[in-house]
Amino acid sequence: MRPSIVVVGLPLFVGGCASTFPPDVIASAGVEQTRSVTPVRYQSPVSGYVFRTPTDPKPWRRQNDQQSPMKGDAS
Repeated sequence: MRPSIVVVGLPLFVGGCASTFPPDVIASAGVEQTRSVTPVRYQSPVSGYVFRTPTDPKPWRRQNDQQSPMKGDAS
């Protein structure tokens, strides 16, 4: 007999003979299922779109100096 048939077939056979499911799989009938869920509202995927025109590149040193912290503030 091939070992692969035993390895695959035995768990399938034993699993098919199981008479009951574990309690974690089956929900209990006595448990109340009261959950409040807020409804999902439609939001357009382009609602935050802002049109911007292309611009020419600016000098990078001035841009860098404007966005950097104050002089002497090392991070």
